[in-house]
Amino acid sequence: MAIQLKSARVERWQVAGEFVISRGAKTHVDVVVAEIEGMGGVVGRGEGTPIYYHGENAVGCRDQILLAAPHIAGMDAAEARAAVQELMAAGAARNALDCALWDLEARQRGLRLWQLAGLDGAPTSRVTAFTISLGSPGAMAEQAATAAADGYRLLKLKLTGEGDRLRVAAVRKGAPDARLIVDANESWGAIDILSETEALADMGVEMIEQPVPVGADALLDPVYAPIPFLADESCQTAADVARIGPFYDGVNIKLDKAGGLTEALRIADAADAAGLSIMVGCMLSTSLAIAPAFVLAQRARWVDLDGPALLARDRESGFEFREGRIGPPVG
Repeated sequence: MAIQLKSARVERWQVAGEFVISRGAKTHVDVVVAEIEGMGGVVGRGEGTPIYYHGENAVGCRDQILLAAPHIAGMDAAEARAAVQELMAAGAARNALDCALWDLEARQRGLRLWQLAGLDGAPTSRVTAFTISLGSPGAMAEQAATAAADGYRLLKLKLTGEGDRLRVAAVRKGAPDARLIVDANESWGAIDILSETEALADMGVEMIEQPVPVGADALLDPVYAPIPFLADESCQTAADVARIGPFYDGVNIKLDKAGGLTEALRIADAADAAGLSIMVGCMLSTSLAIAPAFVLAQRARWVDLDGPALLARDRESGFEFREGRIGPPVG
C-alpha cells in the first residue's frame, strides 16, 4: 500500500474577534495541511499550527513537508510514520504529516482512529476549557461572563505576571460558578510563586500552567503549592518527562509541540508511568487538527481543545461545542 504526498498547503482562518496572550495578539491563524494518498485513492489528512515562539511559520512548515515527502514515497503508512519521527524535528510540519499518516492508515485498515491508537472504546464528549484572552480585568470579566452564558464551565485565563490577582478576581466575579485554570506563560520567574499561588487558590483556581520560564523549572522545587503546576513549554517530548517530573504535577500535551500523535502518545505513556496528570491542549486550529488530539484527550484530566471555537468559522462537519463540552464531529 505505497503512499505519496498528494498536497501540502497553507490555509488562513480568521479568529472570532482577537486572541490575546502575553506574547501578542492574533486576528487570524495560518495552518499547514498535509494530504497523503495511498493505493486506491484513499487519502489521509493532517493539520498543524506553526509554533511562533519556536520561530515556525506556515510556509516553512509546508516546505518541510515537501522536503520529507520523497523520503517516504513508496512506503506504507505505518513505515512512513516511523520514518518521519527520524526525518523531521518536532513541530507543526511533522504534526501535520504524522497525523495524515495516522488518518490514512486507519482508513486503509477500515478502523477508526481511536481503535488504531489503542483506546478501549469510542471517544465521548469531554468538558473543555474556553480561553479568556489576556486583557484588562474588566475586559476579561466580560469575556468570562459571555463564555459562562454560552455554557462553558471551565475557563482558562491567560496571565502575564503583573496584575494577575486582579484579573482572576474580575473573572471570578464575571463567572462566579465557573471552574478556573490559568496559564502564566512562563511569566512568574521573578515573583513570589508560593504567595501568588496561594492567592489564586483562595479565588478557586484549580491549576496553574507553566508558571516559570523554560530552564528555570527548579524555581518550583521548594514551592509546596496548594494546587498543581503543569508543564507546557518545559515538556516538549517524552524524554522531557523524567527531567521535569520533580518540579511539576502534570504535563500539557499539544500535538504541534510534540510533532504529532505518535510522540504525543509516548508523552502520555511517560506521564502515566511517572504519576503525572495529563492535560491535552491545542493551538488555534480547525477541527481537522483537533480530531487526533480528541482521541488523546480521553486520557486527560484537563481538556483544552477550544481552538475551533475561537475561530470565526470551522470546517464543515467539525466538532460540536455545546454546554461547555466538545463532542465528536457531526455527520
